Amino acid sequence: MSIFMDMTAIHEIQQTIFVDTPHGKGQALFLIDYGVHQNTIWVVTLKEDGRIKHYDSNQINVEVNHTIGLNQGKSVI
Repeated sequence: MSIFMDMTAIHEIQQTIFVDTPHGKGQALFLIDYGVHQNTIWVVTLKEDGRIKHYDSNQINVEVNHTIGLNQGKSVI
Protein backbone atom coordinates (compact mmCIF):
# COMPACT_ATOMS: atom_id res chain seq x y z
CA MET A 1 0.00 0.00 0.00
CA SER A 2 1.36 3.40 -1.01
CA ILE A 3 1.49 6.24 1.50
CA PHE A 4 0.75 8.67 -1.34
CA MET A 5 -2.85 9.15 -2.37
CA ASP A 6 -3.86 9.97 -5.93
CA MET A 7 -4.61 13.68 -5.71
CA THR A 8 -4.99 14.58 -9.39
CA ALA A 9 -7.62 17.23 -10.04
CA ILE A 10 -8.66 19.01 -13.25
CA HIS A 11 -10.00 22.54 -12.82
CA GLU A 12 -11.93 24.20 -15.65
CA ILE A 13 -11.16 27.92 -15.74
CA GLN A 14 -14.43 29.86 -15.89
CA GLN A 15 -12.87 33.33 -16.24
CA THR A 16 -10.85 34.46 -19.25
CA ILE A 17 -7.16 34.34 -18.37
CA PHE A 18 -4.77 35.44 -21.11
CA VAL A 19 -1.22 34.11 -20.75
CA ASP A 20 2.20 34.43 -22.37
CA THR A 21 3.73 31.05 -23.25
CA PRO A 22 6.97 29.91 -24.90
CA HIS A 23 4.91 29.53 -28.10
CA GLY A 24 3.19 32.93 -27.96
CA LYS A 25 0.02 34.35 -26.43
CA GLY A 26 -2.93 32.18 -25.50
CA GLN A 27 -5.95 31.63 -23.27
CA ALA A 28 -5.84 29.25 -20.33
CA LEU A 29 -8.59 26.60 -20.41
CA PHE A 30 -7.80 24.11 -17.63
CA LEU A 31 -5.40 23.50 -14.76
CA ILE A 32 -4.26 19.98 -13.97
CA ASP A 33 -3.08 19.57 -10.39
CA TYR A 34 -1.14 16.37 -9.74
CA GLY A 35 -0.61 17.11 -6.05
CA VAL A 36 2.04 18.66 -3.85
CA HIS A 37 5.04 16.94 -5.44
CA GLN A 38 4.59 18.24 -9.00
CA ASN A 39 3.98 21.63 -10.62
CA THR A 40 0.53 22.48 -11.88
CA ILE A 41 -0.01 22.00 -15.62
CA TRP A 42 -1.82 24.73 -17.57
CA VAL A 43 -3.77 23.70 -20.68
CA VAL A 44 -3.73 26.65 -23.09
CA THR A 45 -5.17 27.34 -26.54
CA LEU A 46 -2.78 29.45 -28.59
CA LYS A 47 -4.05 32.69 -30.12
CA GLU A 48 -2.08 32.34 -33.36
CA ASP A 49 -3.44 29.00 -34.58
CA GLY A 50 -5.72 27.49 -31.93
CA ARG A 51 -3.35 24.67 -31.00
CA ILE A 52 -3.85 23.19 -27.54
CA LYS A 53 -0.63 22.94 -25.53
CA HIS A 54 0.28 21.90 -21.98
CA TYR A 55 2.67 24.05 -19.95
CA ASP A 56 4.32 23.67 -16.58
CA SER A 57 3.41 26.53 -14.25
CA ASN A 58 7.01 27.82 -14.49
CA GLN A 59 6.68 28.27 -18.28
CA ILE A 60 3.85 30.82 -18.46
CA ASN A 61 2.96 34.29 -17.21
CA VAL A 62 -0.41 35.95 -16.87
CA GLU A 63 -0.61 38.86 -19.35
CA VAL A 64 -0.75 42.51 -18.31
CA ASN A 65 -4.29 43.66 -17.46
CA HIS A 66 -4.52 47.43 -17.04
CA THR A 67 -8.23 47.30 -16.12
CA ILE A 68 -7.63 45.42 -12.87
CA GLY A 69 -4.01 46.55 -12.40
CA LEU A 70 -2.45 43.09 -12.96
CA ASN A 71 1.27 42.88 -13.88
CA GLN A 72 1.47 46.57 -14.80
CA GLY A 73 5.10 46.73 -13.78
CA LYS A 74 5.97 44.04 -16.33
CA SER A 75 7.78 45.29 -19.41
CA VAL A 76 5.68 44.83 -22.52
CA ILE A 77 7.59 44.30 -25.78
